[in-house]
Amino acid sequence: QVQLVESGGGLVQAGGSLRLSCAASGRAFSSYTMGWFRQAPGKEREFVATIRWSGGSTYYGDSVKGRFTIARDNAKNTVYLQMNSLKPEDTAVYYCAATNSRTYYYTLTESSYDYWGQGTQVIVSS
Repeated sequence: QVQLVESGGGLVQAGGSLRLSCAASGRAFSSYTMGWFRQAPGKEREFVATIRWSGGSTYYGDSVKGRFTIARDNAKNTVYLQMNSLKPEDTAVYYCAATNSRTYYYTLTESSYDYWGQGTQVIVSS
């Protein structure tokens, strides 16, 4: 079992930056692939970024590539999402997720993740 708690959301102007954190409790955090998803009002949940359990390779959704960076600190059981050059369309609730699935090299689909945080709101004003 893994419990996830996100923090770091808030209100920021377009062009600004935020860093989200996701603290995990439970054992063997380093064995989990971690992901960030987001859901804007009236829209489906969208994949944002993932970082593999082994080696730390990363993969990003097209809409955030080059602006967002996912990273993990296994000693702190924490995964981060650094968000730069924020746009109003980045406004959403951001969710952290964890999986120990090994089916694919990168785990991109919502249904493949076993554990979810409660979400943190990010609002980007124009």
